[in-house]
Amino acid sequence: MNSSQHSSNEVPPPALHSRLPAVGTTVFTRMSMLAAQADAVNLGQGFPDFPCDRSLIDAVTGAMQADCNQYPPMSGVPALRAAIAAKIATLYGQQYGIDDITITAGATEGLTTAILCCVHPGDEVIVIEPVYDSYVPAITLAGGTAVCVQMDMRASGYTVPWAKVAAAVTSRTRLIVINTPHNPTGSILRGSDMHALSDIVRGTNILVLSDEVYEHMVYDGQRHESVCRHPELAARAFVVSSFGKTYHVTGWKVGYVAAPPALTAEFRKVHQYNVFSVNTPMQHGIASYMDDPQPYLQLPAFYQRKRDLFRAGLAASRFELLPADGTYFQCVRYEKISTQTEAAFAEWLTSEIKVAAIPVSAFYRHGIESGIVRFCFAKQDATLALALARLATL
Repeated sequence: MNSSQHSSNEVPPPALHSRLPAVGTTVFTRMSMLAAQADAVNLGQGFPDFPCDRSLIDAVTGAMQADCNQYPPMSGVPALRAAIAAKIATLYGQQYGIDDITITAGATEGLTTAILCCVHPGDEVIVIEPVYDSYVPAITLAGGTAVCVQMDMRASGYTVPWAKVAAAVTSRTRLIVINTPHNPTGSILRGSDMHALSDIVRGTNILVLSDEVYEHMVYDGQRHESVCRHPELAARAFVVSSFGKTYHVTGWKVGYVAAPPALTAEFRKVHQYNVFSVNTPMQHGIASYMDDPQPYLQLPAFYQRKRDLFRAGLAASRFELLPADGTYFQCVRYEKISTQTEAAFAEWLTSEIKVAAIPVSAFYRHGIESGIVRFCFAKQDATLALALARLATL
C-alpha cells in the first residue's frame, strides 16, 4: 500500500470542535489562486511586483555574514527599536522609549497579540466595516464579541460615523479598533476623527488598537493622522505598523507595536509565547537601513504617481472611481458594467478579462453588497498598463 492509499479499517481522527467555525480560506488566497490559474494580472492581493531597494538586501546580507543569526531579544533588537522610537518622535511628536516598542512577526501578529492580551471572554470590541479580515477572527479567539459599525458612503468617500460608534459602546466595550489609512477603502482619518474618538473613550477603560501599516502612503499633501499625534489616545493605544508595506518586502513579515509601558508589558506576555522573537538579521538590516529616512519620506510621492497613473487609465472606462486618499488601493463601482454580485464580478473579471480584483463585500462580516471592488496599484508601470489595456475592453 503506498502513502496515498488508506486502509479500509483506518481509525478516523477524533472530532475537532473548531475555534473559528465560520472561517474558511481568505478571499486573498482564493483570488490569487484564480489569478494564477487564469494567467490574470493580479491587482487583488496587496503586494508589490517590483523589487525592494538592493541596499536593504545588502544590509540584511551583511548582518547574516556578521553572524547575527541567533535568537534576538524577545522584544526586538535594541537598535531597531531605538530607530523606530526616533522616527515616531520626529514624525508625530510622541516620545516612546525603546522599551515601549516591540518587534513583531508582521503587523498581523501585532494586531492579534494586542487583541489576545486585553480582550477576555464576554468583552466587546468595536470594529469599523468594511474591516480587514484578521480582526474579527482574533477577537473570536480571545472569546470576545465583535461589534461592527459600518462606514458611511458619500460622494466624498467613506467616513466613520462616530455617533454610531459612540452608540455602540456598552459597559462591556474593551477595545475600539481603527485603521488609517484604511484597507480596503483607501480613506484616511483626520484630526476631527481623532477628536471624536477621544471624546468617546475619555473617562472610560476602553483601549484603542490603531492599525497604521499604510502610514507612509497618504496623498495630495494630506498628513497621516497617527494616534501618536494625540497624547490622550496614545496613552491607551497599541499602535501597529509594518516594514513590509513601507519597504516593499511583504514576505519578510516584520512589523512593530508601540504602546505605553503597562500595555507593552501585557502585550509581551502573549508575544513571548506566540512567536517569542523575530528574524534576527532582518532586524539588524532594517535598523541600519533606517539611518536614511528618505525611503519612507519619499513613499507618498512614489505611490501617488502610481495612483494617478492608474486613475487616469480608468477615467475613460465605465468604472466609477472612488476617492483614494491613502494606501495603495483603488476602489471602483461597476454598476454601469454588471449587475453581478461583487464576488461573481471579481471572479468574472479575473477569468474573462484577466485582471484580478477583490470584492469589498469580503470585508463585511455578513457580506454586504455595495457594487464595489478593490484594485491594488502597487505594481510596476508595465503591469498597470497591461491591466488598464484589458480593463479598457469593458
